[in-house]
Amino acid sequence: MIEDAIAWAVKTGDPSFEDWEAFTLWLEADPEHARAYDRAMAAVADAADADLQSRAVNDDVLSVEIGQSAVGVGVAASSAGQWRWLALAATVVLVAMVGFLQLRGSGYVIETAAGETMIVPLDDGSEIALGGGARVTLDRDRPRFAALERGRALFTVRHDDSDPFVVTVGEQTLVDAGTVFDVTRTGQTTNVAVSEGVVLVNPKRKLARLEPGDMLSVTDGSDAYSRSTRPVARIGEWRTGHLTFDDAPLGDIARELSASTGIAFAAAPAVAAQRVTGSVALAPLAQDPQAVGPLFGVAVRQEGDSWMIDRR
Repeated sequence: MIEDAIAWAVKTGDPSFEDWEAFTLWLEADPEHARAYDRAMAAVADAADADLQSRAVNDDVLSVEIGQSAVGVGVAASSAGQWRWLALAATVVLVAMVGFLQLRGSGYVIETAAGETMIVPLDDGSEIALGGGARVTLDRDRPRFAALERGRALFTVRHDDSDPFVVTVGEQTLVDAGTVFDVTRTGQTTNVAVSEGVVLVNPKRKLARLEPGDMLSVTDGSDAYSRSTRPVARIGEWRTGHLTFDDAPLGDIARELSASTGIAFAAAPAVAAQRVTGSVALAPLAQDPQAVGPLFGVAVRQEGDSWMIDRR
């Protein structure tokens, strides 16, 4: 259904489109079609907005957001604007088709490149927001399941007592209880932070219950949980172009910045384990990667195509 809705969004956005009778028949065939179409139209509008923003911030960053309420899409007056709009819509369709081409049985994979963000709507009304460099496996036969293999994802889950939403991350299992929660997978480590509702971590092993503001970190091969808290407003803030680090190693920060911006950052061995705290606005880094330096009291120098974080 989602793929059909995106295809119709592309077709009806073309000023030369004339097959309104077929489109109307498709809408009337199922009440869910209209809702899916609205979400697809919002995706195209967001893609167009992202294109304009990316020209001012970072030509390599494209944010495709699917699943927000549609407010209408205006077609640019110029021919060039029309073709750019349609090209962006086609990009949304391509994202859906890539998932289809990667099917193995009923499973399929969705990935984002470094610097990309994407919102993946699910048929049950839930959605997954993916950060840069993320990879998630979904299953058409198990619509209430997701496996995050790497990167960052914010899950907004429609709760169903009879059919819990399950997320696996490495060796860890997360079960929702009506929830918005952020998950990060870096190497063998999983970090979970809850914004709304409740998440149950490893309910069949060493159960941990997370409520709003709770954070948990666990590494594969261990049942030792590291727990902390964070203001709810900061959970999932990466979607607004900000990252906040609390006592985080510079090596981890470099990897997060690389995934989120598409700019290659690395931490020199001498400072990789050094822990710092601070908040970073991502957009300015596209113009000046060295802006990271004063925030964390380090030097940032260019080495080839990457930026090295080192001692002052």
